[in-house]
Amino acid sequence: MNESLLTLLRRVDTPTVCNAIEVAQGKRGFANFTRGTMLASAPKAPAMVGFARTARIAALAPPTEPSDVIRARRMNYYRHMSQGPRPAVAVVEDMDYPNCIGAYWGEINTTVHKGFGLSGALTNGVMRDLGDLPDGFPVVAGAIGPSHGFVHVREIGTQVTIMGMQVRDGDLIHADRHGGLVIPPDVIPDLETAIEKLLQTEKLILKPARTKGFDFEAFEEAWTRFEASRT
Repeated sequence: MNESLLTLLRRVDTPTVCNAIEVAQGKRGFANFTRGTMLASAPKAPAMVGFARTARIAALAPPTEPSDVIRARRMNYYRHMSQGPRPAVAVVEDMDYPNCIGAYWGEINTTVHKGFGLSGALTNGVMRDLGDLPDGFPVVAGAIGPSHGFVHVREIGTQVTIMGMQVRDGDLIHADRHGGLVIPPDVIPDLETAIEKLLQTEKLILKPARTKGFDFEAFEEAWTRFEASRT
């Protein structure tokens, strides 16, 4: 991924990228995005963009494995998050979903992950300490809650499911207050052009619609140009 594409992806929102993927693919039907309403710790923050560093956690019940096994896995988790290509996004599935209680993403954990150089966190689980999370590390989560429960790491680097979206370690992620998506590898070479084309095409409708005196006739003319540009 070149720097120009990275800069553009950080500038546009996730719905724009979702549409641009379909432009690049030449068809509708792209479906690897989150479902349902997600919550953003910093709704006005730029989108988080990066390669997924995946893991799975649980918190409803205490772990049954020996404490030394749990500690070793926890350290392996942090080692995994500290490594790999950058930019990167922590993508962590809470296995208790939809009954998640463990706020894994609080002030301490987000600060640690930001220190590792990650761009943010995407989870179906819980966040807390709103107002105390570090700037520049947005969290997009399934819920807000006060407790960490019995939170512990169960798996590292495996495929995860976040609100219906399948993510493999290393997938390219784009996420903001709308939710997240996985950018298919085959569209990456064409994605920058597709985004720019999409933005220009949208102006064919948006500019007239924002002009004083806009009426149905003006809409019909603009829509004709808009439709022609999409074929």
